[in-house]
Amino acid sequence: MSAEIKTGIRYDDTLSVERPDYENEIIKIIQGSYSPKAAQNMLEDYHGNDIAQVMEQLSRQGRKKLYRICTEEMLADALEHLEEEDASVYINEMDLKKAANVISVMETDTAADILKEIEKEKRSLIIEALKPEIRNDIRLIASFDEDEIGSRMTTNCIVISESLTIKQAMSELVAQAEDNDNISTIFVVDEKEEYCGAIDLKDLITAKSGMTLDSITVTSFPYLYAHETIDDCIEQLKDYSEASIPVLDNNNKFLGVITAQSVIEVIDEEMGEDYAKLAGLTAEEDLNEPLLQSIKKRLPWLLALLGLGIVVSSVVGAFEKVVEQLTMIMAFQSLILDMAGNVGTQSLAVTIRVLTDENLSFRQKLRLVLKETRVGLFNGIILGVISVVFVGLYIALFKQRDFLFAFSVSGCIGMALLLAMLVSSATGTLIPLFFKKINIDPAVASGPLITTVNDLVAVVTYYGLSWIFLIQFLQLA
Repeated sequence: MSAEIKTGIRYDDTLSVERPDYENEIIKIIQGSYSPKAAQNMLEDYHGNDIAQVMEQLSRQGRKKLYRICTEEMLADALEHLEEEDASVYINEMDLKKAANVISVMETDTAADILKEIEKEKRSLIIEALKPEIRNDIRLIASFDEDEIGSRMTTNCIVISESLTIKQAMSELVAQAEDNDNISTIFVVDEKEEYCGAIDLKDLITAKSGMTLDSITVTSFPYLYAHETIDDCIEQLKDYSEASIPVLDNNNKFLGVITAQSVIEVIDEEMGEDYAKLAGLTAEEDLNEPLLQSIKKRLPWLLALLGLGIVVSSVVGAFEKVVEQLTMIMAFQSLILDMAGNVGTQSLAVTIRVLTDENLSFRQKLRLVLKETRVGLFNGIILGVISVVFVGLYIALFKQRDFLFAFSVSGCIGMALLLAMLVSSATGTLIPLFFKKINIDPAVASGPLITTVNDLVAVVTYYGLSWIFLIQFLQLA
């Protein structure tokens, strides 16, 4: 391979940089007449993700050639960059021996997820072709529910006994490192396989021969239990900066680790689910989801919101006479509705974030409500004053109305904005707290409901103040 292909950079007279086209380079290698060994050596220079992206562009025959050229490690690395559904298709295309070898060098949690997507008959054959220890590890991980930490762990880690000497520990590290990638942290167990602590690789390498293993073992290292749900552990996972976190069973026996990469994936999935919930969906959608399934997810909340929307429209209809007498105020309705909705959404986001902590006391929840209410109050005062000045000048200068009328209307808008933002910030906090209290997921129920409730509050506040202040008190109609 030329130096130009390896670096992927070409400089011309204008010193521009040409972006490398790795996918076409890989395809040319696969379709070329190179010997299998030469092609393998060339493909080793590419990242697993680049090879993964090429797989879907190749014909079935082209992929079969790729499976023969690449080592099990190269294929495993590529498949780990794909969704489990896609990876399972390619595993299905391989012969039984190759498939089992690829699965055996994968992270055990990824291997378990991919095997779930493979038809039962071939899955059984692949599992039976695995080494007993790998087979047991995959079955262990597959035994946990998808929302449990155990389903995301891997047994790809170094585990040593606390009874070893420093020299013996080093020998055990070297022996296990041949089959494990995650070697930066070594985990220590006792004779009953109970978790004792962790050792940093650097500390083990630099330890003097006369030192004991216990003296370099960190006993305060974070850990999780396999049957804990991901939702309950999400905040802990965010706080940990370790490359691997040990996972234990209910008897404190060491089962495996959850890696930093798995933590990132878990957090990303949870954020995606929460985003979907805030939109009133029970689960995330993807591009391949059937039309009817997407409709079923969205329709229930939309029907509920249609009913609430009719209530809001009915309330607006109740103020029909106010609109008839002061048509101009209709122009500023969206201002009040939008700001109330924005404040409610901000308070909701803060509250959902705080509610991930299951240990909040009543006092802390009350403090949250008061804080959000104060935020809404002071923001309402600031924006209300700005609205009074700029809306008043707009009505006076562009609508050619006298200053008394202009600033009376803008004053009403400012007061309505203040009250709407104050109430919206309170409802944005109280509604999710209420749903949490009655054991309904606040992320699912709160988002769509708060939007409609805030519209109702804003409409009543705005038109109510307009009727009382502008028509009854100032008699501007």
